[in-house]
Amino acid sequence: MLLHNCRVVLVRTQVAGNLGATARIMRNMGLSELVLVAPQANPAEREARQLSTHGEAILDNARIVPNLEEALADCVLVVATSARTGQLIRGQSRTPEEAMPLLLEALGGGRVALVFGPEPNGLTNEEVTRCHHLIHIPADPSYPALNLAQAVAICLYELRRIWLGAREPAADSNPAAFSDQERMFESLRAALEAIHFLYGPKADSLMHALRHLIGRAQPTETEVNLLLGLARQIRWYVSRNHATKVEISADKLRQVSAPESAAQRRA
Repeated sequence: MLLHNCRVVLVRTQVAGNLGATARIMRNMGLSELVLVAPQANPAEREARQLSTHGEAILDNARIVPNLEEALADCVLVVATSARTGQLIRGQSRTPEEAMPLLLEALGGGRVALVFGPEPNGLTNEEVTRCHHLIHIPADPSYPALNLAQAVAICLYELRRIWLGAREPAADSNPAAFSDQERMFESLRAALEAIHFLYGPKADSLMHALRHLIGRAQPTETEVNLLLGLARQIRWYVSRNHATKVEISADKLRQVSAPESAAQRRA
């Protein structure tokens, strides 16, 4: 169970110094994979290099991608961070101490990711819903927004602290890849929309709650395929039932119109 399997993802980072400081703390805590999503700051800038002491190689090898989906496609578990709480989407957050054991359990099954949003406003609600769990660092409520690099340091320290005392996870419970889970969620959403479980202004909130429920279970590839089959069966039943109703309506229309046509011929 290697910490190298844990990826740090920075989304739309604006301050070059935060890139450098993140690389340094990653080196301190034994992580090496940094992915930058549509960064506004350049990892080659002088400020980034100055603050990356002994983490220059991490900056040099950082992968730059255009969107969050590409950054997470091969991950089996994704944990986001947010200074904001409340409402349904951000109401089910955990402290770093509570979230890191979940991350460590998934390490044996593949890549996991810690996602940090941009400095001004953090991750959007849509980006948060793409993640399985949400971390909120319990700072003073009067000013809970930490500097990006500070938030990374707190989370990675907690991850390493728990990792040092962790046991090897079971090998037969590897979660499915993020991209497979996303495909399952899309199929499940289409099925639930077809039966109007997801309908109206609360549809997105209900889907987020469902994603959170399933995500907490860390479904395996077999379980994801089971849910995909369930979604396909729901859509098949809805389409079959709709076709049957159309046929019944057509038969009734023919029965009503037939006597009228006979009467018209006699006239």
